[in-house]
Amino acid sequence: MDEDEILGYVTAYLKKKGFKQTEKVFQEEFQQNKSSSSSNSILEPDIANHLLAFSQLENGPARYHNGYSRLRTWTYSSLDLYRHELLRVLYPVFIHCFMDLVAKGHIQEARNFFNTFREDHEMMHLRDLQKLEGVLSPTHLKEMEFAHSLRQSKFNIKICEYSYELLLQHLHSTQSTTILGIINEHINFQVTSGQPSLISDDPEAVTLTGSSQEAANQTNQKEIHWGLLEDSLEERLEKAGALLSDSEKGDGEAKEGENDESKKRSTEVGKQGGSVKKIKKDKGGSATGKSAKPEANTVSAAPRVKPELPLPIIPTEVEHSILDDLRNRVQLSSAALPSVSFYTFINTHNSLSCSSISHDGSLVAGGFSDSSLKVWDMAKLGQQPSTSLSQGENDASQNEQMLGKSGEKRQYTLFQGHSGPVYAASFSPLGDFLLSSSADSTIRLWSTKLDANLVCYKGHNYPVWDVQFSPAGHYFASSSHDRTARIWSVDRIRPLRIMAGHLSDVDCVQWHVNCNYIATGSSDKTVRLWDVQSGECVRVFVGHRGMILSLAMSPDGRYMASGDEDGTIMMWDLSSGRCVTPLVGHTSCVWSLAFSSEGAILASGSADCTVKLWDVNTSTKVSRIEEKNGNTNNRLRSLKTLTTKSTPVNALRFSRRNLLFAAGALAKNA
Repeated sequence: MDEDEILGYVTAYLKKKGFKQTEKVFQEEFQQNKSSSSSNSILEPDIANHLLAFSQLENGPARYHNGYSRLRTWTYSSLDLYRHELLRVLYPVFIHCFMDLVAKGHIQEARNFFNTFREDHEMMHLRDLQKLEGVLSPTHLKEMEFAHSLRQSKFNIKICEYSYELLLQHLHSTQSTTILGIINEHINFQVTSGQPSLISDDPEAVTLTGSSQEAANQTNQKEIHWGLLEDSLEERLEKAGALLSDSEKGDGEAKEGENDESKKRSTEVGKQGGSVKKIKKDKGGSATGKSAKPEANTVSAAPRVKPELPLPIIPTEVEHSILDDLRNRVQLSSAALPSVSFYTFINTHNSLSCSSISHDGSLVAGGFSDSSLKVWDMAKLGQQPSTSLSQGENDASQNEQMLGKSGEKRQYTLFQGHSGPVYAASFSPLGDFLLSSSADSTIRLWSTKLDANLVCYKGHNYPVWDVQFSPAGHYFASSSHDRTARIWSVDRIRPLRIMAGHLSDVDCVQWHVNCNYIATGSSDKTVRLWDVQSGECVRVFVGHRGMILSLAMSPDGRYMASGDEDGTIMMWDLSSGRCVTPLVGHTSCVWSLAFSSEGAILASGSADCTVKLWDVNTSTKVSRIEEKNGNTNNRLRSLKTLTTKSTPVNALRFSRRNLLFAAGALAKNA
């Protein structure tokens, strides 16, 4: 071993340890000794072996395997009190060890490392591991979007002060410089004082944010106005109710009459669906007790804001109809759960891609993988087929549309025009229009009165995963594989706003109740809130561990719920941008979420063939003391689980009178 190699190894060692001053002195003395005693340059064999071993250890791929293995063994053997916090460090270290090995060209060692330790993380991060499994070369690492985002981002990990000190002490005592370097470069620790948190499944314990963490924090500092619109129908009803409140006090007979009337209405709604609906009623579903009234005040207590978009004028007769529905709305609470009307699609042969229900439940739409869109009118189901057809030049096409292959009249209206699977459908607030989005990158507007396609909107470059009408109608929002969300109006064929910022597909979109904001959920595991006037992102919600598939806004506009592919639902406070509570209970994807009209109940529909009802008032009123102490009994309160025979639930809707509608396709194995 020559002197230059010795200089290189020793200098590398000193740099690794951070001994800058020692390194400088060593180089100076080495040059002096080299010039003065060039003849006495024989190196002892033991010193040469140590230096050679160090060079091989520092440069070889085995240091990743050995370092991670030591950290893993130490973590699993640590005390139970600190183990769940220390385990959070393993996954970031694991994936970055793997990617470092690939980046340095040690492909076979990287595959062996990945396959040896992947079982530790499959339960929590299976989809991420499936993506990383395809990384087979440094080129793949640069080209794969997911891997690139991991390399450019940092993990934020919550950990108590004592756990943090234990981790550092272990790394220094074992001289795990490789693992220490990975942790220093790719992990931000949020060290808290006191004992470790008892909440082992805290969604904010491990989060992945971009390299500009400060930018994300600044985004969440922006001011938002989450209240209801001024002079809304709810406010008018509220003022009218205040005038009538004195006359209603002590009028017991009138209250009994109202209860009888509401029961009669719920019975009539139940009969409306015919043979295709299954009505599941809870024993307390139609109760309207005094205990439910205070919970309905969350909407009335919300602040009032001005609209940023010019909103359409509601026709007088429609306004009266909506006010009548709100006036006769059943007040829900934990003691008075909603009745549920379930629409089951049968004989779909696994081709149903999406479904949608109108506000009053009278129309049900289904989008299919054969590019068709079908709409059922509940009032016409079971009626005898009419023999008369309208005359005109379109007799042949109308006859073909109304009659099936066997010549019998269809029970639905068939809309054809898309050239790819229909991924989403949305009814307008009045039910007179229907939007659909497709894999053909287009959005189509249909008239349910004329049974015809009116407009084809083009703007997205890739499949459009979701489309939603605004609460006021006229405007709608869409989300796509092109990583953007767009805002449209029905009278323009080009988008009004383009929201760009997500790192992956935008899978779902939802309007705020005041129409001033839209929320988007993405495969990058974040939810963003956008200002529709400026197109700017005003909130970034981080905490999900899987892609976000569903969103819902509370009626007062203060809270938002989001559901992901792992079955986790998270309730967010829009003003602070923080997670209020995670709702854990589903075992598969959460495809649909819906708040009741007064906001007391959250309904969730999942691929696990269940509808769950959650107590929103309890979930959003958890004290800070309870959260610090780890008391999660109130945080995860599920009021009721409604199980279907074998029907995944992909659509939910509360009517204005608080009847819950749900829809799904009967599974093939039923």
